[in-house]
Amino acid sequence: MAALLLVPLAEIVVIIVVWQAIGGWWTILLLLFWSLVGAVLVRREGSRTWAALREAVRTGTMPAKELADAALVLVGGTVLLVPGFITDAVGLFLILPFTRPLTRHWLQAAVERRLWRRTGVIRGDSSW
Repeated sequence: MAALLLVPLAEIVVIIVVWQAIGGWWTILLLLFWSLVGAVLVRREGSRTWAALREAVRTGTMPAKELADAALVLVGGTVLLVPGFITDAVGLFLILPFTRPLTRHWLQAAVERRLWRRTGVIRGDSSW
């Protein structure tokens, strides 16, 4: 709940700092540039993730990794829609193919911790 208040405030502060450092038009152009880069990445990585998910289903393998990737791309794309430098960085971190495995690992660890607290049981393998 606090994030709903703190994130926009932090975004405004960062935008003001960047505005003062490089100027207003450059700040607006930089925000638009990152939005465009994010849109291109979401489209590319979303297509790749969807293809991997379809292939896993076609071959009959459990698509846990592919589903996690699809969720991360979806959340990353949504975060990229919010104007600002902090949310752009977070969105890119979730979408980029070389940072997504790290995020997927953190997601798996968080789910396992939550399962352990609720049930005392954790899935034995880490196939994500």
